[in-house]
Amino acid sequence: MGRVSDDTAPAPPTSAELDAEGKRLLAFYTGAVDPRGGFGWMDDDGVPDPSQPLHLWINARMTHVYGLAHLLGVDGADALCDRGFAALDGLLRDTEHGGWWPQVDGSGESVLDEKHAYDHVFVLLAASTAVQAQRPGAQQLLADAIEVVERYFWDEEAGVVVDVWDGAWQTLDPYRGANANMHAVEAFTAAADATGDDVWLHRAARIADRLINGEARNHGWRLPEHFDTAWAPDLDYAKDNPGDQFRPYGATIGHSLEWARLLLQLDAALAAGPDGEPGWMVQAAQALFERAVADGWSVDGAPGLVYTVDWDGAPVVRERMHWVVAEGIGAAAALYQATGDPSYQQWFGRWWAYVQEFLISAAGSWQHELDAQNRPAATVWPGKPDAYHAVQATLVPRLPLAPAMAAALARGWRT
Repeated sequence: MGRVSDDTAPAPPTSAELDAEGKRLLAFYTGAVDPRGGFGWMDDDGVPDPSQPLHLWINARMTHVYGLAHLLGVDGADALCDRGFAALDGLLRDTEHGGWWPQVDGSGESVLDEKHAYDHVFVLLAASTAVQAQRPGAQQLLADAIEVVERYFWDEEAGVVVDVWDGAWQTLDPYRGANANMHAVEAFTAAADATGDDVWLHRAARIADRLINGEARNHGWRLPEHFDTAWAPDLDYAKDNPGDQFRPYGATIGHSLEWARLLLQLDAALAAGPDGEPGWMVQAAQALFERAVADGWSVDGAPGLVYTVDWDGAPVVRERMHWVVAEGIGAAAALYQATGDPSYQQWFGRWWAYVQEFLISAAGSWQHELDAQNRPAATVWPGKPDAYHAVQATLVPRLPLAPAMAAALARGWRT
């Protein structure tokens, strides 16, 4: 790690400082309560943007976040968790065909006639967290989410999740993606704790083995994100639209960092089970982290992690996304916990100082996007859609690698 680290980093924040920042974020995002139901996409002023539909991924992630907040003992978080839960259980459900719509208007009419794995694994995560938080109806929501994920998205033969169906579950899109599978690893690990069924850990391990131990390793630890039906990578996908929110061109720096954390958490969860851990995940997490830092950090004359790079490591989209540095913080903290290497603490301190200097506002939110000179921007992520990445960045350093976050909080395992 020596070539991507130095000895000048500020000290990492204390647990008390992380706790205070997390609570500031949670207080700010109470403004996301949408009069149409659930949580809306907040604008820069901290109120729901009426031009945006109600998004399933936002409501699922905010339900998860306020479920965690309830487990932390934050006043009023139970009601906010339940509000998101009600949107998942009602407004966003497809009562005719099953599953959940990705977007609806205020009357519950679908805006997009599709069903996405990305959204559904977040419903699984939210339901798993709600079970740990002992919210009313959570067990049934979890059972419903499991039924849909297993029936439509989990591909047992390939060991990964497929991506997009039409609204009636009749036609499966040929696109296959790493993003939904990455979040499936997180959701499956949480579901294993919520159900007590280790099949979810083994499914998460199969995803990680295929995408990280296989594809990322074979591409110099730059992970291909886009694949065809046979899971052959399409390295030119989105080259004409490189800054897409969910399917950008090239290697996504933040996903490499996020995968590093998820691998360590999955490794710890597997090691605690009867079959032990597979033995490659810690080293892979280190390799992903090192490649992401070398390719992404301060590579164009200003501090910050760029959004994407090409397959030679050259920056493509230079904007700095808040979620990327948030995942960097989580990865650095998790790697320090897994290895004891102090260089990871230096990265944690350096990135937390970056957040304080460039991202945190007095009102309690983090600017979601900065340009290459670290000025507020909105080319990819206008507004402040949700609190998921930032809040988790304040929690990962204070929790064990396993069990999953909500299970650890439910057991009182935090600093």
